[in-house]
Amino acid sequence: MKHFTLSLVFLIIALSQPIFGQSEKDTEYNFEVVKEVPHTATKNQGQAGTCWSYATVSFFESELMRLHNKEIDLSELFFVYHAYINKAERYVMRHGLSNFSQGGQAHDVTDVIRKYGMITEDAYTGKTYDGELHNHFEMEAMLKGMLDGLIDQPQKMPQWKEAFKAVLDVYLGSIPETFTFDEKEVSTTEFRDNMNINPEDYIEFTSYLNYPMHSDVILDIPDNWSFDKYYNVPLDELMAIINNAIDNDYTVVWDGDVSEAGFNHSEGVAVVPTEEALEEDVYKNQIAEEKEITPEVREEMFMSQQSTDDHLMHLIGTSKDSLGNMYYIIKNSWDADSNEFEGKLFMSVPYARAHTVAIMVHKDAVPKSLLKKIK
Repeated sequence: MKHFTLSLVFLIIALSQPIFGQSEKDTEYNFEVVKEVPHTATKNQGQAGTCWSYATVSFFESELMRLHNKEIDLSELFFVYHAYINKAERYVMRHGLSNFSQGGQAHDVTDVIRKYGMITEDAYTGKTYDGELHNHFEMEAMLKGMLDGLIDQPQKMPQWKEAFKAVLDVYLGSIPETFTFDEKEVSTTEFRDNMNINPEDYIEFTSYLNYPMHSDVILDIPDNWSFDKYYNVPLDELMAIINNAIDNDYTVVWDGDVSEAGFNHSEGVAVVPTEEALEEDVYKNQIAEEKEITPEVREEMFMSQQSTDDHLMHLIGTSKDSLGNMYYIIKNSWDADSNEFEGKLFMSVPYARAHTVAIMVHKDAVPKSLLKKIK
């Protein structure tokens, strides 16, 4: 009986030790940057569902740094303004049976660039009301209320679009026809062309088994309100695109799920811990064992709606923890003071495999062998 009690004590002590026989200090993350592609400072989207614009604009700011070696602050709300008009037209034409909300996707920015160009933050802040941060809840309620009332009308006067724009002008401000950049007066489309930004150079990818591989698919998520197409690839190819982009000094627009327990922005980590590690909250400060993510596991998460499309961020580099595990450096839009990493976080490879819904990259960031397959 004595022998059993002593063995039990040793067993409890052994189980209480950190993983891999390391000390607790050894298993702290202690992230080390491997590569960080040039990017602009973290901004705060405030109380507005505009992460899609903030992430994609941050991506294009990195593109301008790559193309011109110049830091340019672009206006996020320019794209929000035009996207609302596009959403409204579709919402009315479909008798209210399409998504009208604050959310969106990366292609909502490229679609606006294609048609309307782009503008600097100095020229268009997209905010007329008091307060430091954006807040779109009242504006969205006003806009949707107008549209829902309009839908009930048997006939629509063409003036409704101007009335809709008037509400946008009140809350966001009217967009100037021209603005000054580098001491020259330019239009938004001239600015786009001068910056050599071609929307056709950017491709969105996804990876789900319920769609045919290596083909264009309409991703069935609410924020794809415009029914734009993504190129569907196997999961390993999706990860290879991300890695190839960073290796070759390109960044990535990341779209995915941040509602998982393993996503902890305040601590700067996003991981997929095992159930045991999750229960004990070990993962928040120490490296914990993560789940293996196969395409089938990922598919089940998506189809059961455990893993959902709820946030876009800017993937800007890679890092490693104290045990040498690789992570992606993610720039969020929840303010630079939202954690100790200037608003960035470190996303594990398993988390990216499990919860990446879609990405957007420049075509030259795609491995050449895969690019040949894309029409």
